[in-house]
Amino acid sequence: MGELTDRAKGMANDAIGNAKEAIGKATDNHKLEAEGLAQQAKGKTQDAAGKVKGALGDDI
Repeated sequence: MGELTDRAKGMANDAIGNAKEAIGKATDNHKLEAEGLAQQAKGKTQDAAGKVKGALGDDI
């Protein structure tokens, strides 16, 4: 995947994870809250990978 693809997917996962976490907190659903936190972490990782690809080139 390219830099922009990774960063876009990362931002989407972060946003969806944030929503899941908020809904989980509001409904006292600990499982959904945890899923949200995990999805946010995945999003941050994807975004970081995109930044690295941008700095080093898409060939890595």
